[in-house]
Amino acid sequence: MDLRPPRLRGLLRGPRRWGAAAAAVVVLAGAGTWTAAASDGPPPVHRTDRVLATGGGERLDTSYFTSGPSGRRPAVLLAHGFGGSKADVREQAQDLARDGYAVLTWSARGFGRSNGRIGLNDPKGEVADVSKLIDWLARQPQVQLDKPGDPRVGMAGASYGGAISLLGAAHDDRVDAIAPAITYWNLADALFPDGVFKKLWAGIFINSGGGCGRFEPALCRMYERVAESGTPDAAARSLLEARSPSAVGDRVKVPTLLVQGQTDSLFPLGQADAAAKAIRANGAPVDVDWIAGGHDGGDMETSRVQARVNSWFDRYLKGDKNADTGPAFRVTRTGGVDSTDGAARLRGASGTTYPGLESGTESVALTGREQTFANPAGASPPAVSALPGLGGSGGLAQLSSLGVGVSLDFPGQYARFDSAPVRDDLRITGSPKVTVHIKSSGDDAVLFAKVYDVGPGGTRQVLPSQLVTPLRVEGTRTGKDVTITLPAVDHDIDKGHQLRLVLASTDLGYASPLTPATYTVSLKSDLKVPTAPGVSTAAAPLPSWVWWLPLAGAGLALALLLTGRRRTAPPAPDPARAEVPLQITGLSKRYAKSADRYAVRELSFRVEKGQVLGLLGPNGAGKTTTLRMLMGLIKPDAGEIRVFGHAIRPGAPVLSRVGAFVEGSGFLPHLSGRENLELYWRATGRPTGDSHLDEALAIAGLGDALARAVRTYSQGMRQRLAIAQAMLGLPDLLILDEPTNGLDPPQIREMREVLIRYAAAGRTVIVSSHLLAEVEQSCTHLVVMDRGRLVQAGPVRDIIGSGDTLLVGTGTPVEEPVVEKIAALPGVTSALSTDDGLLVRLDPGGSAERLVVELVRLEVPVASVGPHRRLEDAFLTLIGGSA
Repeated sequence: MDLRPPRLRGLLRGPRRWGAAAAAVVVLAGAGTWTAAASDGPPPVHRTDRVLATGGGERLDTSYFTSGPSGRRPAVLLAHGFGGSKADVREQAQDLARDGYAVLTWSARGFGRSNGRIGLNDPKGEVADVSKLIDWLARQPQVQLDKPGDPRVGMAGASYGGAISLLGAAHDDRVDAIAPAITYWNLADALFPDGVFKKLWAGIFINSGGGCGRFEPALCRMYERVAESGTPDAAARSLLEARSPSAVGDRVKVPTLLVQGQTDSLFPLGQADAAAKAIRANGAPVDVDWIAGGHDGGDMETSRVQARVNSWFDRYLKGDKNADTGPAFRVTRTGGVDSTDGAARLRGASGTTYPGLESGTESVALTGREQTFANPAGASPPAVSALPGLGGSGGLAQLSSLGVGVSLDFPGQYARFDSAPVRDDLRITGSPKVTVHIKSSGDDAVLFAKVYDVGPGGTRQVLPSQLVTPLRVEGTRTGKDVTITLPAVDHDIDKGHQLRLVLASTDLGYASPLTPATYTVSLKSDLKVPTAPGVSTAAAPLPSWVWWLPLAGAGLALALLLTGRRRTAPPAPDPARAEVPLQITGLSKRYAKSADRYAVRELSFRVEKGQVLGLLGPNGAGKTTTLRMLMGLIKPDAGEIRVFGHAIRPGAPVLSRVGAFVEGSGFLPHLSGRENLELYWRATGRPTGDSHLDEALAIAGLGDALARAVRTYSQGMRQRLAIAQAMLGLPDLLILDEPTNGLDPPQIREMREVLIRYAAAGRTVIVSSHLLAEVEQSCTHLVVMDRGRLVQAGPVRDIIGSGDTLLVGTGTPVEEPVVEKIAALPGVTSALSTDDGLLVRLDPGGSAERLVVELVRLEVPVASVGPHRRLEDAFLTLIGGSA
């Protein structure tokens, strides 16, 4: 959960500064340096990897980025999200370095290659580490100092990294500006809202940290206690509050840019609202930005947000008074779908001041009698609102933003109150409120409140951002008036639509009482709806076609007359490449709304029959974009893709020779595996005899399971069924994205054999995967990408190294000047430092014996010499290692 699918974060109270002894950071190892250089691109970025000891036994894996001329510049500490590592923020770190900052990234305790237990930003743990990292920055010659030991430094990060930014500013007064994103102010409020346990998110949180045993023992015991009882106790709340920015909120006194997600059932907008109020009360500048995405999916607006963060630091770290930091408040509004790529259209609205969550309140009358409904035994079946964990695949909240309702309430388990159709468009910006009277058959009640947008005639019920408000109300046996603050949203209610208040007894994401109960609810007030009248949507620019369409139409008519109405035809097939499964030439695709940022840039490679090609690269390398262009789902901005000599266009007939499994398959759970495949093939409209169903199933090896309902399948069986679906028709080119996801080792081995058998018949397979050891065993050829560009392509054995590449183990790290001398030796093509020592590639005339003699002469402490044959090592070398 984070700017990956996003992840959680937190921090804590403690001394504002740490003593010199405690703050000492020891450099244990310099894992080498790496420089990204391009002759015609942006300036190179120099990165140094180090493992830093905190003095308490913990070791932090860090990367330090600089670029441009020598001299001092402000620094930025860039933190990652929960469950991630420093590698997740490498690209942003490089961008900040090119923008004139010294950037330090690190993997937090318990993540990446850093050791220690996860403390959820314990003041004596992760928060103390921040101050020690700042101490280290203060000693670097590239970092600007405000005074000795006090660097000019900002902090940024998303989710877990956003919380550590807030806490770092609270605990260490050397922090000068922060830009936390999609994070929490009070972790207890986030996971135990109004005394209700957010069980699904809490479980995902623990599992993404590697399991309960990876956490500090007190946190593990707390989680197990609450998960078992279903009710958070005072001790649990106190433990999380102590690790929250709210505990030290009066100490955050630096300029703060708060970026919060609208599609976020984990850390909703109310968390940023509480942070904004507290920090502004301290006298610090605060801007608030509500983005379209969040932990539940949607558009994270990464390019825009990172540009705003850079400007924020330019203003408050560099002192650039002309830097445009944006409006005091901005909200991204979604309207319609872009027909070119199916994405939601986004427009910004802004205000000169932050309106909060209760600005411009209007009353909307609700009607409905007193209603009684049940909390079922075992709290099952539960109502459905958000489904945590779907952020990486789009999320239900994104569907909600597009006007698609996906929520579910069970009859007899909720009360409902409706408004009349609204007479004019109504924009809700903030948290609606309503007062109701609640009675329960027990001493307390747990309810889930939500407001739906209901279309004319009761059609198309949509829950904005898939958000609900849980509430635990005590003392309800005799009845009690309760004012409910509903989720903060930015949502447009169209003229003629109705608002519907629903109070449900269950919700899938939360723990409800397991004991049966009945609740009785009646209205006590109108629905109070905030409209934020000071926030205005930017006027959409007049489309350019308004101006050029008349002239273009006249020109087109003339052209048709002159050419006899000739149509533009797709490029003709190339007979010379009729037997070539795939050739990509000069392929480029820019990011949306960017003239100079590329997802894929000038990519060229060729795939032959019988090959199993592995497509490798770190996150953000452009692999998925390349596959989507290959399948005709999106259009390239430049370049060409030819499959068997035919140019790829959306709907190109040659795509019938391509089978693909890229973004998961949606099987009908009540049908058998065979019935699902037969239904899929009929939907293609192709003859039944062309499906080769039995052959595809034999290759996938599902056996008797084909006759069973898919709902009974394990994850591995579903995965193999999906591969069989992609193989229907025995396509000549098969494209698989992460085919071994979720499989155990025996299933992975079976999948490897499936791919090898498939290609053995003269067909071609392209596999995108993160399992390097598996790629090494199953693929014959590789294409390695990084930041949209081709790094290397060729047979696996050539890329790994077949004797011409040696791994030299050294007792101590080799200094960079010595590495340069080794690279210049006769018979040596290149030399790179690695975690294990040196990676040396030899010329055809070079030899290991001669290399060892020269290394001894240069006083390199050689401990071992052997062939370099691991794909993981070669891959990390090609992409610059883990950052």
